[in-house]
Amino acid sequence: MNLSIIFLASAVLQPTSVAQIATPVSDPPAVCDSCDGWNQSQTPFKLHGRSYYVGVRGLSSVLIHTSDGLILLDGGLPQSAPLIEANIRSLGFKVEDIKLILNSHAHYDHAGGLARLQRDSGSIVAASPSGAKALLSGLPVPEDPQYNDGKDGGFPRVMRVKEIKDGETLRVGDTAITSHFTPGHTPGSTTWTWASCASDGCLNMVYADSLTPVSSGPFRFLGDERHPDVSAAFRRSIDSVRDLPCDIMLSTHPEASGLFERLERRAASPATDPLVDKNACRALADKASRQLDERLKTERSQKPN
Repeated sequence: MNLSIIFLASAVLQPTSVAQIATPVSDPPAVCDSCDGWNQSQTPFKLHGRSYYVGVRGLSSVLIHTSDGLILLDGGLPQSAPLIEANIRSLGFKVEDIKLILNSHAHYDHAGGLARLQRDSGSIVAASPSGAKALLSGLPVPEDPQYNDGKDGGFPRVMRVKEIKDGETLRVGDTAITSHFTPGHTPGSTTWTWASCASDGCLNMVYADSLTPVSSGPFRFLGDERHPDVSAAFRRSIDSVRDLPCDIMLSTHPEASGLFERLERRAASPATDPLVDKNACRALADKASRQLDERLKTERSQKPN
């Protein structure tokens, strides 16, 4: 795969200067049955090297400290943004030093905080073409399994979004991070990988996007007169995550990869790091494959509406 390199110092991707950043303004909070539980505060912690967990308890957000600023992955709910910013500051970093914000997929629970995080940092937001379309509109695209005729699922619009390609590598300072399009959960779903280095060597980091076949309304992954069959593409996405070089894997919802259980084991036995698991991507993909099998079995047993 050919990887194109984008240097953030270029004029095309030049972030807004700090002087242009307005006083922080809160966006209206998302309201959902799970929102309060997801948005519980979480003390930030080091994952490995210069990679940190800065998200809330139920929604992941990852910070990467580079030689020329910060990279942030995902922004949680709209009401998660100030908690993420507080976590970044508690680690000794400045929100204004964020140079690049990346999105896994454009749903309110992962993209809801991006608008404020972009305003407060002046940074670039980058996403897949489908993801960029959703971020700019503040609503999942019509092809999204959870679009539900646009009746719900809205989030604050992101004002400036850079479209990226599958396999494209973005670079901030000494850190390169690569996109892997993994459509299925949404059409624009993206998994991100990078190398995290410390004195004891480098590890392959994977921020795996959701692989769950969840939908709203009448959507069928097997397709109908309104939507094409996306089951084969979803299967390829699962397989691609399974095959990634994978030392530390994080999921967009931390419980999907048992993050905090592993963190507790790390505290109890610091000699070995339970976050390091070369089989984590395979385990996530195997679970997703079983879930997709069950979903397709159900769809085959039911007639389209």
